[in-house]
Amino acid sequence: MSFLESGIESLIFCSPKPIKVEEIIKVFAENNNKNYDDKKIKKTLSKLINKYKDASYPFEIIESGGGFQFLTKNEFSSLNEILLKQQSKRRLSISALETLAIIAYKQPVIKSEIEKIRGVSCDYTIQKLLDKELIIIKGKSDKVGRPLIYITSGKFMDYFGINNLDQLPTIKDFKKEENSIGDEEEV
Repeated sequence: MSFLESGIESLIFCSPKPIKVEEIIKVFAENNNKNYDDKKIKKTLSKLINKYKDASYPFEIIESGGGFQFLTKNEFSSLNEILLKQQSKRRLSISALETLAIIAYKQPVIKSEIEKIRGVSCDYTIQKLLDKELIIIKGKSDKVGRPLIYITSGKFMDYFGINNLDQLPTIKDFKKEENSIGDEEEV
């Protein structure tokens, strides 16, 4: 398999939306200064589309929305529906996400500090986060009553796809640039 074929597969795989031929050409041009023309890219795409039609692959390359993307073949859709249904049951509620965010950014933290920020009791939510192993008890505070101290767990890192707490988004990550026009997707 050529670098061009593997590269196109990689781009289709990592693109969150269907990737257009023009985008593929621009990426290759910027990456290794190779200028593949429209014809060469389309010919390689056609070869890849045929490759993935083989029954040994559970997914295929589909042209959609003016671009190309990997999609699971129809015969596997029921499996994927079951998986997605099971995973959706594991989603966190808004209150759990709020509590988890407070713990992640303020850790080590005690329950009364979390409740002060949220303005509501967090007993149930903290218990659910402990059950899901997204937080752990680090110990007891020296404060009156020796309340438990909570921190995030390794499972928290895995759940959110980060390696360390420095990768948590900052306020700056959520601020829109003042000189920008429109939404990012519109560009």
